Amino acid sequence: MRAYELRRGQGKKLEGDRLRKIAEEGFGAASSEGGKVVCSFGAIEKLSAWTDGKQLFVDMVMRTGVPDGVATDTISRNNRFLEAATGYSAKERGKKAQEAAKKGAA
Repeated sequence: MRAYELRRGQGKKLEGDRLRKIAEEGFGAASSEGGKVVCSFGAIEKLSAWTDGKQLFVDMVMRTGVPDGVATDTISRNNRFLEAATGYSAKERGKKAQEAAKKGAA
């Protein structure tokens, strides 16, 4: 499971059914199960996502041995989903992760 920090004000945009709609836009079909959004696409066997209003939590199970084209498409769709949900680009999410790791190591 990974936790992603949400951009200020982004938590309110994910309330209700909005997170499921974002997942549906990125991956096709998505459903809500027990307060979590669940979907699958390409190399992602199962993706579960939920939020507490401050962070987005994503638990992902990946398929192995998929063709390169499927893997590339899955990565780009996952990045678009995370950007729409968190408000941060892949580069910004990487910087946030590095800052969190430095805080944890210090």
